[in-house]
Amino acid sequence: MEQNSENRAIQDHYAEELSHCYGCGRLNPRGLKLKTYSDGEETVSVFTPEACHTSVPGFVYGGLIASLFDCHGTGSAAIAACRRRGLHPGRDPVPRFVTASLKVDYLRPTPLSGALKLRGFIKVQKRRKVVVGMTLTAGGEVCARAELTAVEIPEGMRP
Repeated sequence: MEQNSENRAIQDHYAEELSHCYGCGRLNPRGLKLKTYSDGEETVSVFTPEACHTSVPGFVYGGLIASLFDCHGTGSAAIAACRRRGLHPGRDPVPRFVTASLKVDYLRPTPLSGALKLRGFIKVQKRRKVVVGMTLTAGGEVCARAELTAVEIPEGMRP
C-alpha cells in the first residue's frame, strides 16, 4: 500500500483546528479515528468495530457504516485535491473537505467480527468539489457501497 508522506494518513495532516471530527479527528479522544491512505489510484481505510458498534447481535450498526463512508470519502477527496494541486502533505497545508451528500446502499448485513475495509475511487473532480465512489467489505464480501460528494470546507466553518 502506497501511503502519503511520512507513512501517515491524510487525516494526520489536517490542520489542528480542523482535527476534531468524531469519525476521523486525531484530536477527538472519544472518536473513531479512521485513517485514510493512498493505494495507487484508490484510497483505503481499515476499521475494526467493537461490540458497542452493534445493531442486532453480531452485526454492525448501519449508522457506523455511514460514518465510516463519510470520513473515508472526505479523506479521499483531500488526497485527490493534493494530487491535483501538486501539494505534499507534511510540507504543504492539506485542504479539508466536508460532506455535501452521501448515498449508502446496504447490500448485506455486515458482520461485527473482524476488520472492515473501505476502498474509494474518484469519480469526478472539480476545483472545490470531489465525488467519491466507495465500497465496504467484511470477510472479503462487499457489504455496502456509497457515493459521497465532498466540498472544500467553506470559510464560515473555519474556526
